[in-house]
Amino acid sequence: MTFYSFARSVASAVFKPWYRIEAIGEENIPKEGGVLLCSNHIHNFDPIVVGINMKRPVHFMAKEEIFRVPILGGIVRKCNAFPVKRGMSDREALRMGMSVLKEGNVLGLFPEGTRSKTGELGKGLAGAGFFALKTNCAVVPCAVIGPYKNFQKLKVVYGKPINMDPLRAAKASAEEVTELIMSEIHKLIKEYR
Repeated sequence: MTFYSFARSVASAVFKPWYRIEAIGEENIPKEGGVLLCSNHIHNFDPIVVGINMKRPVHFMAKEEIFRVPILGGIVRKCNAFPVKRGMSDREALRMGMSVLKEGNVLGLFPEGTRSKTGELGKGLAGAGFFALKTNCAVVPCAVIGPYKNFQKLKVVYGKPINMDPLRAAKASAEEVTELIMSEIHKLIKEYR
């Protein structure tokens, strides 16, 4: 058993009953090939909650400050996360993300770049659109619908993959693609809230 599988089963045993997690739409995650999983971001536990419901391991981009925390940094790295510098274009993180997708793995992203203070969906950054356009991966919107309250139901909704062909053909910008991804996340939040 890999460290990731072990950590996922432990997290699952703790989080699923604690937050009464209801996962919807897991069948929308392609079983193979690169997948860009884009979710809203309302709580520090979002990566755990999004990841434990998936059969495939997820590689998350995480703020680099986490990797400097003793012990936690090592655990996060062993759980397939890699650091990204916030507030600037981080070429190394972009290269790493591209490599995750090109190797046929799942890349988990929070396009807003930071946690929402209000719980409402914010504006997405162009990084999500960049990955969607530069690779042939499936792009799956995801919504975490709170609140994170003990023993109150928390929903994680995985939407159907977004058809990127028209956008790629129209040579859409990364910003336009991110806007579309965010609107799909917004639709999931509205439908399942």
